[in-house]
Amino acid sequence: MALPTDQAERLAAGRRQRRIEPVPEPLRQAVAAFNTSRMRAQDRARRAGTRPRSNHTLEAALATLRDLALFLVDERDKNAWALVDVHHVEAFLSTLPKGRKRRLTVLRQFFRFARSQKLLLVDPTRELVAKETNGFRGQTLALDQQRELFRRWTIDKHVHPHEAVMGILALLHGASSSEMRMLKTDDIDQQANTVRLGRPHPVPLDPASWTVLQRCLAHREAWRTDNPHVMVTKGTKAGRNPASTAYLSHVLDDCGFPPHMIRSTRLVDLVNTMDPKLVAAAFGMDPQATLIYLADHVDPGRLPDH
Repeated sequence: MALPTDQAERLAAGRRQRRIEPVPEPLRQAVAAFNTSRMRAQDRARRAGTRPRSNHTLEAALATLRDLALFLVDERDKNAWALVDVHHVEAFLSTLPKGRKRRLTVLRQFFRFARSQKLLLVDPTRELVAKETNGFRGQTLALDQQRELFRRWTIDKHVHPHEAVMGILALLHGASSSEMRMLKTDDIDQQANTVRLGRPHPVPLDPASWTVLQRCLAHREAWRTDNPHVMVTKGTKAGRNPASTAYLSHVLDDCGFPPHMIRSTRLVDLVNTMDPKLVAAAFGMDPQATLIYLADHVDPGRLPDH
């Protein structure tokens, strides 16, 4: 009843074959030859006592080549590896931006092998870079969405005070979840109508934001707690710890938009209308990081040349 000693290798070989078979016929032979070459390299590494590529790595590489081959045939009508150019590879990589670096590594290995086998003259991945242009890739709220949320948090009394205060401070003042989580009652200046959010200077609040904050404080008073934080939950009212990050991550679920999207909307608007370095200084952020983070959503004319 014992399984064969090479059972794991048999299963791995089957997985590799299932990744090669969907490759269109004109492109399959090169992928199979590449797989054979990699298997020989794995065997040599084992014999030499170095670190061989794992079966998972080999299978993932074949899956990438399978996806590329299907893309070339279905989307670009290319039936030979010699017809592939840098534009085709770039278009394929753009279909899964987060996997760019991993996929490009595999494609570079394959096209080097294909060139050594005289399957093509020029390596189409030679000029490509693994790292994409840095920049903010997130989503922002449209103007009508911002207006709807503002009315929700300032008018609708059925909205939970924690949602209202976190949402309004993110929408109008760019407050982050961590800033709201650590906000304490001592950080609120009742005379000047300002709050300290861990930034270089106190943040002055407009009447709408101040009213929402006072509603949250009234909700906190109902708990009769000694916890110094503004946002107190059932689990933290008996202690002095801030609300959990998990709780903060779900406070805005009912409004339908995540906290980072709401905050990004405010930051993008500020950088579009002001000097990005002034925005970075006001938020206590690194200026270069701020420019990189928001580059894709900013009018290039607003960015400093240096």
